[in-house]
Amino acid sequence: MNTIVKKISFLCLILLAVVRFGHAQESRSIQVIGEVMKPLRLSLEDLGKMNVQEVTVKDRDDQSRIYKGVVLVDLLQEAGVTLGKDLRGENLTKYLIMRAADGYEVIYSLAEVDPEFTDNIVLLAFEMDGKPLPTGEGPFRIVASGDKRPARWIRELRVIKVAFAQD
Repeated sequence: MNTIVKKISFLCLILLAVVRFGHAQESRSIQVIGEVMKPLRLSLEDLGKMNVQEVTVKDRDDQSRIYKGVVLVDLLQEAGVTLGKDLRGENLTKYLIMRAADGYEVIYSLAEVDPEFTDNIVLLAFEMDGKPLPTGEGPFRIVASGDKRPARWIRELRVIKVAFAQD
């Protein structure tokens, strides 16, 4: 009987390790889902292979910070989201729901991130001042250079969902 209990305990520990490892892997990726042609799940490594840019902005403490990441519109284009010259008519009612690990959400309209509509650069950041984003902020966060307040600079971003507005 004691051997069976030990085997079950051992199997439970293995299962717990697998679940934790899977959760850690999931938290190190970003999803783009919803009204897209190609749903995406991208890791830090995947993003590092894309067109990486830097923006210098002031944080809420008025400190100058350099964020590095992928311009959000580039990520949306990779997913096949309607942008640019095709962003007109009913497509202008599309928006982005961005969800953090803790369930916190913010919204951007597609026009707010499309360079044909705005000069505001919205960055999916994964580094700050030359280092990976610290725990509690990363591995991904949104940085919108044109926002006067960083209230929508969502930290610990996990999901970007493209959706149509409804009445």
